[in-house]
Amino acid sequence: MAHRLAPEAEADLHDIWYYVAQESGSIEIADRLIDLITARFLLLTRHQYIGRRRDEDLRPGLRSFAVGEYLIIYRVEAEDVLILHVVRGTRDIQALLGS
Repeated sequence: MAHRLAPEAEADLHDIWYYVAQESGSIEIADRLIDLITARFLLLTRHQYIGRRRDEDLRPGLRSFAVGEYLIIYRVEAEDVLILHVVRGTRDIQALLGS
């Protein structure tokens, strides 16, 4: 099992890094946060079903996994864990997904 990032998830990571670097004034802090989030991607590849099921409130088949104040939104596929988005937990995820 491996993980893949949707283009939206790649953009989310870039946006998170930029925001944290700007707000904290530290590239190192931004790098550490991205490292922490991406380490969780590896955890999800080993334990695909560890995240919270979001069938009822988002879409069937979606799961979320918290990393600090961020949520990894993902779906388990036949061969991979597909990371769809990485967003702040306060974000309107339903609107983001068009649910």
